[in-house]
Formats: sequence, structure tokens, C-alpha cells
Amino acid sequence: MPKRRLVIAATALAAGVGLIPGVAQAQPTAPNAHKAAAPDTDPSAAQAAGAEVFTGPEDRTVRTPAPTATSRAASASGTEALSIRLHSWGTTAHGMFLHSTFTGAEGPFNVTISWGDGTTDTVTTTAERPLESRHSYAEVGEYTITVTATDPASNTQATNKVAVRTKGSDFTPHAPLRLLDTRDGTGVAKGKVPANWYTSVKVTGKGAIPDNVTAVVLNLTVTNTTDSGHIIASGSGRTRPDTSSVNYAAGETVPNLVIMPVGTDGRVNLDNVGWGSVDLIADVTGYFTPAASSGFKALSPTRFVDTREGKGAPQGQVAGQSSVGVQIAGVGGVPKGATAVSLNVTVTNPREAGHLTVHPSGQATPTASNLNFTTGQTVANSVIVPLGPDGRIIVRNGSWQPADVVIDVNGYYTPDSNAAYVPNHPTPARHLDTRSTGSPLAARDYLPLLGRPGVEAYVLNTTVTNTTGSGFLSVAPDPNSREKYEKGTATPPARPVASNLNWTAGKTVANLVQAPPAEGGMVAFWNQGWEDVDLIVDFLGHYGTD
Repeated sequence: MPKRRLVIAATALAAGVGLIPGVAQAQPTAPNAHKAAAPDTDPSAAQAAGAEVFTGPEDRTVRTPAPTATSRAASASGTEALSIRLHSWGTTAHGMFLHSTFTGAEGPFNVTISWGDGTTDTVTTTAERPLESRHSYAEVGEYTITVTATDPASNTQATNKVAVRTKGSDFTPHAPLRLLDTRDGTGVAKGKVPANWYTSVKVTGKGAIPDNVTAVVLNLTVTNTTDSGHIIASGSGRTRPDTSSVNYAAGETVPNLVIMPVGTDGRVNLDNVGWGSVDLIADVTGYFTPAASSGFKALSPTRFVDTREGKGAPQGQVAGQSSVGVQIAGVGGVPKGATAVSLNVTVTNPREAGHLTVHPSGQATPTASNLNFTTGQTVANSVIVPLGPDGRIIVRNGSWQPADVVIDVNGYYTPDSNAAYVPNHPTPARHLDTRSTGSPLAARDYLPLLGRPGVEAYVLNTTVTNTTGSGFLSVAPDPNSREKYEKGTATPPARPVASNLNWTAGKTVANLVQAPPAEGGMVAFWNQGWEDVDLIVDFLGHYGTD
């Protein structure tokens, strides 16, 4: 095997990323989107690095006589002096940092911090330097932090508050709903999106999606293409990232799942970076809000269904214009209380062009589709779908002819998990592009990625290009450590069976991957083909447990 390159994802996904110097090649210069979340003690630096900083200005300080004051006269001289200025920002999915500055009196002060979740901290400090405090919330959400400082010298009590929101958000499943279809004017004026132009999808207020949504799960499909290009999905009002969401060629209909932050106007932008106009379709299957709901629980990719061998479904192809039910809850490590499931769905050996639609049991088949295919094509797409009341999903073959279906489960959503979603800030970021390194992912080989503890799963958009044969990509946990790779003592992990995306010669193929790391934070990208390929990895975010 060739010398192994170790790809490193730093302490936070917004942090600097690249290849470890000395292992294979020098670390590239990281763009602003890759900067660390800034020193915890510096609100300005944190904001410059993309953190959402919440502020309680000092003019909001409320001053009263201290409860221990013997009389109002005794405390009057200090009631207009002591002031508190607050800055706070999320550091992890559940973690919050508080920066408190005291002016107008020297102290020492007795300070009580009420974090808004029923817990308090008490400390003594002075005005000499800011007070730095950390807290981890059991549940994601919106809280009000109250800081009260008592100055014994003047018998003065000063109080200030700051409203904060955790960095992580929980998932709420949504029955598949079409938000955008430029072919018929759903969600936007009818008409194709011109080359090098964009349209936007209104997310909030549609179906059951609330106004405080932070990110949304969309199945994005590009069709009626006349040339090659790609689509970039991003939150409205944000800088367009240097990433891609869906790649297409002339005459193709291509889907891909995206998990994208929602702009303050409740929209997601879709940029057509190509030489021809295209039609775009967007179907929602869930959203994230800063309110306790369902967290993510990762599974090592597990094959639940393979109609070619009768695994999880009757053996034999799914007939055209028919459906097959799949039991998810209570099977293969998915508990009965799960609300939704994360899948990789593959269609293979189709006898005619068509599409698959995956939806909860107990509901009529929606207009939305999850993946499109042509005759004989093997194609995969990620799917996040709510579970029906009986814990089942339905897979409908929208073609008029039979096709085989393969389903791999990589995780599920449940109220019992505290793994909350944290988007990469300020936008999704390109983490790896082997085209620029000059070292493609070798045939039948793998490339390891190093993360950090506290991550339940990484949310990545993976793209394979410059293909000269057929193959498939597998993304799976890697039990090796960084030290073993640096010392050259790492051993190849077991080759995965599950696939994440499939390709044929000459095709550029993308698919979203929710990749659970091994205990040490490692993930491996496997080229399961017989020819080298170029691999592109974009970071969308992660599910954090801390």
C-alpha cells in the first residue's frame, strides 16, 4: 500500500484543518472559514471567527442596595457606580462561555451566576480583570444568564442579564414535503435557474417548520440539465462557501441530501454554478431548532435491506409502481423510541428509468422523491426519514419496471440522545481535495481522517471525480490513533461492506455522509474500486455530545 496520509480535523470543525505536516505534505493555508473558534477570553476575536456572541451591555445593569445593607443611606453612594458588561457564546454543542466585566468599583465582589437552567455558580472576583466562566447545558435551547455582583464596600448589588442560545440544535422529523420545484412554480416563480445565478427556498412557515429553525434537511434534485456544473446550497445572507452540494452533467437528473443553516430571513440559497440553466427541486424531511427534541445516535454503517439476497425484505426486485415496507425500530440497534432514521439508499439493476421515494409508514406516498436513476444505473443517496407509528418506513419504486434496493443504516434520531447538530461556521468548508494535493485515493485503499472526542458523527459532503472505472466509496470508523499513523504502526481497519456512493467511469458523484468516528475520533474513507479516484470532502457540521 502507498504511504498513508492522515487528514486532520481540529478541535472544532470550524478550526484549522488540513494534512498533518511531516506525514505526507505541508498543511495548506486555511481560509477564514477554517479558523479556530477564537480564544475563549476574547469576545471580539470569537465574533470575528464566526461565533454568535450574545451581549448584555453595561447600561442594562440594575443597581439596588445589597440585601445586607443596614440602610439606604449606607448604600446610596455606590448605587450608581458598579456596572456589569456581559458577553457569551457557545463553545460546543451544549457548552457556553461567559465573559463578565465589572466597572465602577474595585471589589472584591461576591458574584452569583444563574445559568437559566436552575443551576448557579458562586465566586469572588475583582474588577482587575474579566471573570471567565463555563457551563454545559443538559439540553440545547435558549436561556437567560443572570449575573449578580455584590460590593460589600458600598453595600451595592448590581445585576445584568444576557439571553443566549446553545450552539447545538436538536432534530425534529417532518413528513416529506416539497418546498421548491422550478418546473411548476412551487415555492418560486416558474422557470429554470439560469447559469451562474441562484434561487432561494423559503423554509420557515412551510408545513410545520417554525421560525426559530437553525438548519434544515433537504433532498435537493437538479434536472433538465443542458451542460455540466454544480449546485451550492448555503444559508441566505451568508457568504457563498467554496463547496458543492450536487454535481451534474448534461442530460442528468441528480439528487443529493443537504443539511444547511437557514438564513435570518428563513431561506436557503441555491446557486447554479454551471454553463447552462437547470430546474431545481427541494424536499424537506426535517429541521433543527434550539429546543429539546431528538438528538443523533450514530451506528457503524449496517446493511438493513438487500433485495438481491432477501435481507430485510422479500428476495427479488421491487416491482414497478409498488412499495416495500422495512422495519427499522427494534432492529439492528435502532430502539423502538426512535423518531427518524439516517439511511444510505442504493438502487441497482433497474430495468427502466425512474425514482425511489422513502417515507414513513402509515402515510400516503408524497410527491417528494429521494433518488433518481436511469436504466441499468447503480446510484445511492442519503436519506433522513421519519419513522411511522410502527417503526417502519416505506420504499416506493416510481419506475414502471423492477429494481433492486439496498439500504444501509448509519444512525437514528431519538429523544434519549444528547448529540446536537452544530453547523460549520460561518459556512460549510472544503476540507480535502486530492486534486490539489496531487495524490488521489488509491484503488482498494483508504484515507484516514482524525477528529476529536465528543463527536457523535461528522456531517460531510463527499464527492468522487476523475473516475476511470466503476467502484464505490465507503466511510466507516477507524480504530487506529493519530500516534499510530505518525509512527507508521497503524494497521488497516476491517474493510466495510456498506457503501456511501457509487460511480462509473467518467462520472463525478456526490453524496452526503453522516460518518460516526471510532472511539478515538477517527474515520476512514475507502476506495472500493480498482482504479484511483480523486476525493473531495466538505465539512457541513457535526453532532456533538459535550
